[in-house]
Amino acid sequence: MPPISGLYRGQDGESQLDLRVDVDGARPTGRLSGDLFTTTGATTTYHGSFVVHATTRQGDRIEGQGAFTFAAPDRHVTVTVTEGSATATVAGRTYRLDRASPFFRSVLLEQDSVTGAVPFVSYDTGSLPCPSGGRMLTVAEAYAEAGVELRVAEPGVVPVDGAGDDLAWDDSELHNAMTRQFASFGDQAAWRVWLLVASRHVGGFRGIMFDYNDGCQRQGAAVFYDAIKGESPQAQRAQLRTYVHELGHAFNLLHSWQKNLARPPQPLGLHGGFGDLSWMNYVQNYVPGGERAYWQSFPFQFTDAELVHLRHGFFRDVVMGANAFGTGAAELDPFEQPVDDRSGLLLEVRAKDSFGYGEPVVVELKLSSTGEARTTHGHLHPDTEFTQISITQPSGRTVLYRPMMRHCVDESPEIRLDAGNPAMYRSAYIGHGRDGHYFQQPGDYLVRGQYIAADGSRIVSASCPVRVRHPITTDDHKVGELMLGEEQGKLFSLLGSDSPTLRSGNEALEEVIGRFGDHPLAVYARMVKGLNAEREFKDLGADKKLHVRPPDTRESIELLGEVAREASIDNITLNMVTRRLARAVARRGDLDRALGLMDDMVSTFAAKGINPIVLGQIRRQATLTKQALSAEMS
Repeated sequence: MPPISGLYRGQDGESQLDLRVDVDGARPTGRLSGDLFTTTGATTTYHGSFVVHATTRQGDRIEGQGAFTFAAPDRHVTVTVTEGSATATVAGRTYRLDRASPFFRSVLLEQDSVTGAVPFVSYDTGSLPCPSGGRMLTVAEAYAEAGVELRVAEPGVVPVDGAGDDLAWDDSELHNAMTRQFASFGDQAAWRVWLLVASRHVGGFRGIMFDYNDGCQRQGAAVFYDAIKGESPQAQRAQLRTYVHELGHAFNLLHSWQKNLARPPQPLGLHGGFGDLSWMNYVQNYVPGGERAYWQSFPFQFTDAELVHLRHGFFRDVVMGANAFGTGAAELDPFEQPVDDRSGLLLEVRAKDSFGYGEPVVVELKLSSTGEARTTHGHLHPDTEFTQISITQPSGRTVLYRPMMRHCVDESPEIRLDAGNPAMYRSAYIGHGRDGHYFQQPGDYLVRGQYIAADGSRIVSASCPVRVRHPITTDDHKVGELMLGEEQGKLFSLLGSDSPTLRSGNEALEEVIGRFGDHPLAVYARMVKGLNAEREFKDLGADKKLHVRPPDTRESIELLGEVAREASIDNITLNMVTRRLARAVARRGDLDRALGLMDDMVSTFAAKGINPIVLGQIRRQATLTKQALSAEMS
């Protein structure tokens, strides 16, 4: 008898049911699930979903108690399947259904690639040793094995117009590309996803998921060809894994070690999730054994729990453009200190004494060894998600800082913490993320960090108090309001943007500079506008043509020069701003002045009396920057 599992669709009056039967065939989960829609006139709206996790089957009859997203008058679900059709009783109504597909869900994949970036085609899993035997896998076939149909639209090619040699993309340019592309999608839940095959990311990442707004999350991702290109079996295998991984985020699948941050929380697998043989794990972090052991054991499939989510997750938890990534993972309990910590690592979160109303909240993260030398990875910034930040607000509510962009790092450079390098430091802007502003009200906050080490150890910091002051003067209030707009928050997260969707945010920052240029918070507006002017900006418009705005060195020197002279921002950010200023000065034709700025930077930090080891690192960084600028100008 052929398998009966798949998608069935039918109506009872104005109510439409999409029913998923999953009791036989490939990797059956023994479940029933469905989505209910209401048709009124020429419109159809989503009503709710259900899933039956434990079913009993007698012949053609399958039944069990369902979990519903709405108040169902009867939670018992009964399905009778005959050849090519089914009858289902759900929430007290009876539906006559036809079999619509052997797949449980169907998604349209639109894929565009920048000229020169060659899209992945297929990989023969038998090319290298693996436990699952040889089979030819495309991205669509990898999802088909999970019961999800990827309908691949005609691929598009993005021509490069005046881009020069630099085809590196940063977060701001990708955000702009995605917002322009969303215009063709509409701000609504829909089974479609956009994938951009770009050249490379300025941070060296292999992939990234766009996640900038709760109204339309999980609709797009990018993979970076330069980081995964190659014709060898190893390169083709890495490309397949990167494509499937990034698209997995669009289906609301978290990284293997983050599933406890979902809402509701999901149990972590072995070794804090690093032991999962999943597309959603990082191969280099697999425990035990790392990358080699991962590939020797990986069956090229999702885990059982991920399979249940893809096939039977509630509609709004899976469909693109609906529930936020993590499905409400913003609310959580503060990270708890482990009852036994033998990691030999200490995480500290630091902040200045207080912040003005509307001031971007930046914290410093410090990871150090507590005794003997320790080796771990260098991903200390929360944008890479090996580090998480929780924020307890004045109301007592605790939320998780969630960055606008989800960087997937398939390489984890080792950092050795010892007497010569006792700590590593990162500066993180946590004032705004995918949930909006986190510090928009004056009051006392508590910030706590959690770092997930290379061996899976979870290093939790003590709570760091953050005070946001009440505005005192009328100007304090006006400037604070100008800084706290949603678009302004995105500009701070992205360090500036030319995106027309953020025009009003840029106008607000320009008003801060123009009307309130002497206010202490104007330095942040100058910084964001100056950093954006210093770089070129790629604009991928609705015509799918790539246009590049060259750097505006004059404006960037004017704005960043004031920021550097004032030196009121945190040390790590000041370091970055000064190096970007030097690059703008060198490109303006004054290499000697640019090199002098690096010497001035070292003198500035020496006068601050910072740690001698850190000062030595700054000196080395300044020397490398001088060498790079000299080489570029030659």
